[in-house]
Amino acid sequence: MISKFIFNNQYLFDELPDSDKELLQGVMQNRNYRKNDAIFTDGTIPSGIFYLKAGKVKKYKVDNEGREQIIYIYNSGEFFGYSAILSNECYGDTTQALENSIISFISKEDFLKLLDTSVVFSRLLLRSLSHEFSVMANLMTVLSQRTVRERVALSLLILHNKYKGSGTVDPVFITLSRADLANMAGTANETLARILHDFKKDQLILMEGRKIQVLNFKMLTQIANFM
Repeated sequence: MISKFIFNNQYLFDELPDSDKELLQGVMQNRNYRKNDAIFTDGTIPSGIFYLKAGKVKKYKVDNEGREQIIYIYNSGEFFGYSAILSNECYGDTTQALENSIISFISKEDFLKLLDTSVVFSRLLLRSLSHEFSVMANLMTVLSQRTVRERVALSLLILHNKYKGSGTVDPVFITLSRADLANMAGTANETLARILHDFKKDQLILMEGRKIQVLNFKMLTQIANFM
């Protein structure tokens, strides 16, 4: 059930035919981003799309009072920034590196050429956009109808999934800052601190400085109330 709150489009690259992968790799321009660097900002005109080769990137919006709401966190292997080009609109959000990252840029011209050339890539993008819309609707429902405690529990479960390495059995540590976690859950830093303290006291999570490890998935799932 947690999957309906998690956006992931790693299959976009993985499911491409080898010939299409070669075309895509041939037009990728690698760029290095330091932690907190902006990749693109809300309201700007898109000049291309992005592929996250290494690192993590947050996607967020800022309301009229300057409060940040994190929408997604992208992992390595994911594309982002393409919906604005497909809709022929400005970017509707801001993306920022959560850690030092390597991001490939694909120009708008090359991206549109690939869409014309690859039927598979076009189909996969439609699938991704549909998934993104569904996840957005589910997250907006959570933000508007759930308690802060429920939202924090759900955010921790989502983040565990995002920070979990593929096939790894090692402990998963969430290293998102407290400010970003509060922005993801839609609450104040002070409220988040109290809830995390309660979760730690109840042995649902382990906190080591900035790092958080989920210990009791069953209980957090019950608190999140999304079953």
